[in-house]
Amino acid sequence: MSLQTNLTQLVEAARNPRKTVSDTLARTKQKAVGWLPVYAPEELIHAAGMLPVGLWGGQVTVQKADSYMQSFGCSIVRAILENGINGVYDMLSGIVLTSSCDTLKSGGQDLMKILNGKNIAMLPVNYAQNRQDAAGIKYMVAELNELKKGLEALAGKAITDADLDKSIAVYEDYRAALRQFVELAKDYAKTIDLKTRHLVIKAGLFMDKLEYTAKLKEINAGLAALPKEEAKGLRVVITGIMTEPEALLDIFMASNVIFAADDLAQESRQFRTKVPAGANAIERLALRVRDQEGCAMLFAGGQSKGKFLIDLMKKNNAQALIVCAMKFCDPEGFDYPIYKKEVEEAGYKVLYFEIEQKMDSVEALRTRVQSFVEMF
Repeated sequence: MSLQTNLTQLVEAARNPRKTVSDTLARTKQKAVGWLPVYAPEELIHAAGMLPVGLWGGQVTVQKADSYMQSFGCSIVRAILENGINGVYDMLSGIVLTSSCDTLKSGGQDLMKILNGKNIAMLPVNYAQNRQDAAGIKYMVAELNELKKGLEALAGKAITDADLDKSIAVYEDYRAALRQFVELAKDYAKTIDLKTRHLVIKAGLFMDKLEYTAKLKEINAGLAALPKEEAKGLRVVITGIMTEPEALLDIFMASNVIFAADDLAQESRQFRTKVPAGANAIERLALRVRDQEGCAMLFAGGQSKGKFLIDLMKKNNAQALIVCAMKFCDPEGFDYPIYKKEVEEAGYKVLYFEIEQKMDSVEALRTRVQSFVEMF
């Protein structure tokens, strides 16, 4: 299949997640299990023979969810609740409820109320705050084993060690292909513009991983066969939860902003960390959580995100840092003043602004981005 055909298919899959999931279920006869942000042990869902589906809100006007959550809550969680009320998740057989922040904890409880009676299993999983010590790892292993039991009951089959080892291998291949894709995208900024880059990555949240990875590998091979594309602009590292709405990416593209690397929860944070080798598959999944770096959603024992971002900028020859902050995201907000000071002391300029997943206008952001680019 041609490079452009594969790109078009993945872009369409990302823009039409409900259809993408429905078509996959109709073809495979699988059950689908959704998972809430930011991190979920998808390998366990996959090993149970079910389709993991990322639930990251969407471009929805929030109205009914206001009866469950205050208007100053994270727009992603509010959109998730709105989708639940509107029946968007009725095709799912279960949902893995993560609890990375207070809003997700309360939002998960609200989602359970909203979907009560719809025969959708609610499967909570919690990660240890002190995830890097032996007690924290032991706790996470226990949590993942409980989730495994819930998924086995839902699937009506046992998840064997061989099943889980195989699924880990599938996901490691998927993540490796994504790491290669974001590296290649930097040298092909015309073929892989910022919207295409975002949507290609996002498509993996909704597709069968084997099918998605096969297409992504073809895209990578197609890009590698092309001469590199010269692109002039401001090379930045972008950090935050996500870069939606797409109109934000239009602003970056019009302002000649180039993503030298991203530190986005919906994008590179999902695939930059490998599952370590080991004999116990469940423990390996817990250790991957232990090894995650630079994320406000995971306690880091006093380690600053500043060094992580500075190293990322140096490695990728970035000129500046753009902080695309999700409005009302407390964990990211608490981290920002600390790493801003460190990044600026390292000699980099920082642009900070807040977004919501659905915005009526982005024109004020356009002015700020253009003014920032003109400083270089």
